[in-house]
This record gives sequence, C-alpha cells and structure tokens, in this order.
Amino acid sequence: MSAVERALEAVLPEAEFSVWMKRVQEDIETALDHFLTPSGTVPARLHEAMRYAVLGGGKRVRPLLVFGAGSLFDAPPPLLARAAAALEMIHVYSLVHDDMPCMDDDALRRGKPTVHVQYDEATALLVGDALQAQAFWLLSEPGGLIDPARQLAMVNLLAQAAGSLGMCGGQAIDLASVGLQLSLPQLEQMHRLKTGALLRAAVLLGASCGSRLTPPQHEALERYAGAVGLAFQVVDDILDGTADSATLGKTAGKDAVDNKPTYVSILGLEQSRVLALKLRDDAHQALQPFGDGALRLRQLADLIVRRQA
Repeated sequence: MSAVERALEAVLPEAEFSVWMKRVQEDIETALDHFLTPSGTVPARLHEAMRYAVLGGGKRVRPLLVFGAGSLFDAPPPLLARAAAALEMIHVYSLVHDDMPCMDDDALRRGKPTVHVQYDEATALLVGDALQAQAFWLLSEPGGLIDPARQLAMVNLLAQAAGSLGMCGGQAIDLASVGLQLSLPQLEQMHRLKTGALLRAAVLLGASCGSRLTPPQHEALERYAGAVGLAFQVVDDILDGTADSATLGKTAGKDAVDNKPTYVSILGLEQSRVLALKLRDDAHQALQPFGDGALRLRQLADLIVRRQA
C-alpha cells in the first residue's frame, strides 16, 4: 500500500472499507457464477434453480469474513474465492431448506420468492442437496494452491460447521423450541450452532488459506468469531421486530408470529441493542494481538452490528 493510500485510509476509513467490501462482493459473485453449473446443462431446471438461489442477492457476510481473515495472512485471492464460494453454497442451501413448508415455511428470501415458491418443493429440496455437494466438491478439488493436508483440514472444518454439531444441530434446536421459554444460555447455545458455526468457519477458513495458525492466533480468532456470530443473531432478532419486509428482503416479524424465542423476546429491545454493542467490543478486544493487520475484521464486526437489513 502506498503512502497516499495509507493516508486516504486514515482519513476515510469507512469509504475505503465500502470500496473493499464492494470489490469482494463483486468478486464472489463472479466466482459463484463460474463455479455453478450453467443453467442449460441437463438437468436444466435443477441447475437454473441452483443459480436462482445463489446469485444476485445477499450481503455475502460469510465471504467477506473469509477475505477479511485472509488479509491477515496474505492468503492468495483465488484460494479465498474458492473457500468463500464453498461456504456461501452451504449457507444458501441452508436458507433454501429453512424456507420450505416443513421448516419455517417462508415465501420471501433476498427480496424474491423462495425457491420452493418459484419452482416447487421437490426442486427446492434437490437444490439444497446439490449445493451442499457442490460446496465440498469445490473445496476438495485438487488445485495446487495449498498442500493436501491443509486442504483436508479445511474440508473437515466446513463439514463440522454444517453438520449436527453445527448449523443443522442449531436448526433442529430452533424447530424444537417453537412456543417454549428458553433461558439465555440455551438461546446462546442454539445460535452458536445455527448461525455462529458457519461464521466461525468463515473466519478460520480465510485464515487457513494463508498459513498455519499458531495456537494463540487460533484462540484469538475463535474468540472474535464467537463474538461476531452471536452479534449477528442478536441484530437479526432486533431487525426482525423493527424493520419491514422490503428492507429485510424476507418476511418481517415472523419470529414473533411463529412464537420463536429470540434475544428480543427474552431481553427486550433495548437490552438486546446493549448486548450487540458489547459483543462488538468483545470482537475488537479479541483482535488486539493482530494490531493494524486486523482492520478488515474490526470493520466487519462494526458492519454486522450497524447493519439495517
């Protein structure tokens, strides 16, 4: 980075961050378009629906965290793009299945009809299945950008994050908790799995693209990921009760209608906002060992807490 670029970053950190964020979002959109099978390929309807689900929407928070963590360790952009695309495919598959009538039964996602509404339930089921398989194919494909042992460790990390002790486990707890009064620790456990597991994977995958982590580095990133993972869900709960569907791109107020336990239902709106700010501070504190190199991850923690959708 030149002296002029450093000076601009010091004066306009938010503007510079926005430029970086937009570039990463565009790069991951290009990567996803490249890694997804063309819609005309047989079976054409399935491939069209996969692209419908993945492309042209979403904040891409998980890919941003992959690239933010990768910037700490000079990770090669092509490898970051591959890891971020695989992670985003897992995330989108979870959304497609989560929206289906047998789970949350929602008709709107990312501002457009959900996959089972736009196509049909069977196609939505297969879209999720195929995206999950595509993610692991993508992350495990021999590419020469990383040694096989580290590549296998990354595949293992993503598998754990997506499985019954991660995202799927959190979704199971969520479904079983409808109409129940959960304690704050029980709610936290659910969201550390349902939401936090993939956000943790994003941070650790991005870092792993660059180099092997020392134990202190791994511990610091774990603490950061734990804080931003919970903060993301706290803010989600706040927005579900305060923003409209047009802003959110999904059905607003659905948690209350479905009688789901949330941070807002347990703590109230104001204390939920206080908790989100505390978690952001915890995330910043965790990054102190990395100094200025963790700028992107600090900015992403701020983004997660300040977001309006």
